[in-house]
Amino acid sequence: MEQVKEKKPSKLKSFTFGILENNPLFVMLLGTCPALAVTKTIEAALGMGVLFTAVLVCSNVIISLIRKVVPEEIRTPTYIVIIAAFVTIVKMFAEALLPDLYSTLGVFISLIVVNCIVLGRAEAFASKNGPVDSLLDGLGHGVGYTLSLIVIAFVREVLGAGCITLGDTLTFLPKVVIPILKYSDELDFSMKFFQNPAGAFVVFGLALAIIAAISNYKKEKAKQKAKAAALAAKAEKGGAANV
Repeated sequence: MEQVKEKKPSKLKSFTFGILENNPLFVMLLGTCPALAVTKTIEAALGMGVLFTAVLVCSNVIISLIRKVVPEEIRTPTYIVIIAAFVTIVKMFAEALLPDLYSTLGVFISLIVVNCIVLGRAEAFASKNGPVDSLLDGLGHGVGYTLSLIVIAFVREVLGAGCITLGDTLTFLPKVVIPILKYSDELDFSMKFFQNPAGAFVVFGLALAIIAAISNYKKEKAKQKAKAAALAAKAEKGGAANV
């Protein structure tokens, strides 16, 4: 009997898996500490997401390349050293070229070393797959995490600051202020609560509630569709028996 080979996931699947099905923040609930701390503005969230993605992609590729020569006994410490090296490079890069972003993110750049997402993808994927798939996996999870940060930051900045500001932290961008809820000191409908940590928890909780509601709705629709298909098959079988 011919043995059926296990079908490997496509390159597209390796990339999109971390954005949708296995989103690090909204599905796996990993990396919540920086997600609540650096999402006061969209610029800070974007900067954190890009630096995080760079570390995740680079560490995934290197770990994938050396996965067959690292003894199992020292595998985890080796991964941590590799991740720490890339975090140090990213930190130096941010401090030299983006000092305002470096000042805004502060210690949370260094804390990427202990972020569960980076070490988790190293253990679960990069240590078992080739460099191309590992690169796409890291990129997908990095993009998924970055988009999650931007979603939270968008809500917090709009509700908390009343406007969206660009070019303040990422100084290479032109300075743009887009008023949404705040047009002047007299005409200000913003709620400063959402700029506080408690506001971040509220926004994060609402995002999870919306995602859970959508997921439950899809599951219920799938159950109803399967039930209708089963009833139709049963009716068709009964009709054939009568004939």
